[in-house]
Amino acid sequence: MNILIACSEAVPYAKTGGLADVTGALVREFRRRKHKASLIMPLYASIRGKFNLQKTGKTIRVPMGNFALEGAIYTTGKGKVPEAYFIECNQLFDRPELYGTASGEYGDNAVRFIFFCRAVLEVCLALDIHPDILHCNDWQTGLIPLYIKSLYRHHRQFSRTATLFTVHNLAYQGNYEAANMTFTGLGWDYFVPERLEFFGTLSFMKAGLLYADLLNTVSETYSREILDPEHGCSMDGLLRKRRQDLYGIINGIDNQEWDPQQDTFLPSTYNAKDLRGKAVCRERLVRLAGFKDRKAPVVSIVSRLSYQKGLDLILQSLDELVRLGANILVLGKGEELYQAALTAKAEEHRGKVYLYIGFEEPFAHRIYAGSDLFLMPSRYEPCGIGQLIAMKYGTIPIVRKTGGLADTIHDYDHLAGRGTGFLFEEYASRALLEAAKRAFCVYADRKKMQELIRQAMEMNFSWEKAAGEYLDVYRKAGEKRLT
Repeated sequence: MNILIACSEAVPYAKTGGLADVTGALVREFRRRKHKASLIMPLYASIRGKFNLQKTGKTIRVPMGNFALEGAIYTTGKGKVPEAYFIECNQLFDRPELYGTASGEYGDNAVRFIFFCRAVLEVCLALDIHPDILHCNDWQTGLIPLYIKSLYRHHRQFSRTATLFTVHNLAYQGNYEAANMTFTGLGWDYFVPERLEFFGTLSFMKAGLLYADLLNTVSETYSREILDPEHGCSMDGLLRKRRQDLYGIINGIDNQEWDPQQDTFLPSTYNAKDLRGKAVCRERLVRLAGFKDRKAPVVSIVSRLSYQKGLDLILQSLDELVRLGANILVLGKGEELYQAALTAKAEEHRGKVYLYIGFEEPFAHRIYAGSDLFLMPSRYEPCGIGQLIAMKYGTIPIVRKTGGLADTIHDYDHLAGRGTGFLFEEYASRALLEAAKRAFCVYADRKKMQELIRQAMEMNFSWEKAAGEYLDVYRKAGEKRLT
């Protein structure tokens, strides 16, 4: 199968969040299975110079209303089908960050990604690429399925191309001022509620949801949740109309990057049958964090510090968690409000709460390995990767029952001694604390805790499984395209 994955970020080239992990892992797994699979993404300033990219010698010219922008095409240069294509347009992408700075998103993001969506198709024309599937990811690629069905419908390169649009987070919709329609090359007849207009704005997300052959989200539960007004972000009506075309596929984790048995970032490696190395990792982490009570459960949070991730709930519960005897370790960065509040709590509970503002990949590995419990009380969670990594490293999740967290964590049954974590449903401090108390009870019983750790570590969330499900959906999209 000839697979082209259009995305605004992908590991190892550029990353701000989980989207990059998904796209990067999928293309590697598809190529391992001998499919002709490639990424296509913008050439950001952060990529230039870090990778051995090669010029194709081809350029594209993208009409943008009453002007046009040109771009050069680069590749990773490996074989006839490279792992990635990069679209150079320094005017739009030669910037310090991918989408914006701390003060807000770039003011021309609509123009940047209108260009990118159309440039993806222009690259296919320039290099004579005939995708069987064009896999689009989040709002930044939302116009691509529409372009294939409109401005590019007569090009032979797309005569058999089916599209899949993946919603990684419905809350980020790419809604911009109506005036940006002039850059799309589409007529104003598309700016109506039945098409691209969304509460007076041009919506990239809506375009993807309307015009892609099939849709998916990154967990089964989230694919159902977004059909309801509570989680549908005002797109629920449209999604209900397309529910027959909507699939849920759980993300995987990279078993080469995340493997406690061969993780070079750890002071000692381990596996489910021999946990002695985890005890070494824990001792080092406790010492680094300066926790006074070294036997108390280490509860870690590795997260973007944001409203979505439940930081308000963490802050409401933190004093009581400390009173119950927990050591709290937080790694992350995000909204200034939460960073300031956590800094104050770390000062107040010195020796019990350790805070690191920022993100360091090696440190994250050591936290997952050295912690006992992993707290993830998200308001909503399309899939989540932290809980999957935590289980892989034998660190037991305490999570809210929503989205991908509900799909991936089995609530611990004290009588049967079975489960992989601790779930709570109500978005309230008391519910979180009840789940934490259950976890602390099991932690106090060494035999039960060791068995729980082994059960969690034996769970399989490899990309091999997820990639197989994506290939099935690709085939269905191809069949739908031909009918």
